[in-house]
Amino acid sequence: SMDGAPHPASPAGLSAFVAVSQLLGLTLLATTGAWLGRYRGGVAWHSPLQFNAHPLCMVLGMVFLQGDALLVYRVFRHEAKRSTKALHALLHGLALLIALVGIIAVFESHRAKGIPDMYSLHSWCGMAAFVLYLLQVRAGQPPGAPPGPCSTCDIPVSPQWLLGCGFFLFPGASFSLRGRYKSQHIFFGIALFVLSIASCLLGITEMLLFKISDSYSHFVPEGVLANTLGVMLVAFGLVVGYVLTREEWKRPPLAEELALSMDFKTLTEGESPGGGS
Repeated sequence: SMDGAPHPASPAGLSAFVAVSQLLGLTLLATTGAWLGRYRGGVAWHSPLQFNAHPLCMVLGMVFLQGDALLVYRVFRHEAKRSTKALHALLHGLALLIALVGIIAVFESHRAKGIPDMYSLHSWCGMAAFVLYLLQVRAGQPPGAPPGPCSTCDIPVSPQWLLGCGFFLFPGASFSLRGRYKSQHIFFGIALFVLSIASCLLGITEMLLFKISDSYSHFVPEGVLANTLGVMLVAFGLVVGYVLTREEWKRPPLAEELALSMDFKTLTEGESPGGGS
């Protein structure tokens, strides 16, 4: 805090669950790397191994970094909203960039090997997750921007940006619409996270059936390792989802944020802090 007073302690259990999520996330990445390195020959860009960049990038971007971006508001509970939003946007942007590399890798690999694109359920769900994620990602005002409606509302950077700005062009409705939009953004964020994990599970199964279909049913080490990766993906999603849905673990608004919110409501709805018009 600005006066040097210590921040309140985090709610009981929150730090433990966040720590477990990070341990699971790092184990996910290590397991993915071990699978690709030990059984699939590793990762290289301009070679027959280019495809292997796809699962690595999607697990890193669409699962681990996306999950961490969702946790930002729970972990940094007492930091300035602007700084927290910047980190939230940075992690989402980095996840999107890494996922894009993974998508380029799979399309280029398919083209080099003459494999058709976008015919499987995995590819449909995966592309849907990526496109919707692209539309969902948004960022707050850049550091140093003057306070105002846009610095307090997380206006999106995407076609949703127009929707967000529209909330502030209609006096008397923008404050309530902003609240509704925020809840929808949270819902779609969690839904896309779930869809991303489901797409990874489909991709793991598809890859195993393509590569070791004759021995998969015999509990060969590669199949067991890949199945273990799938279980950890589910566990990571469950832990992140649990942290996000605990009502008492939500980030409490700081005093200055409440003041800005009240000032904005007064401006847009014509209400005074005391309730008068």
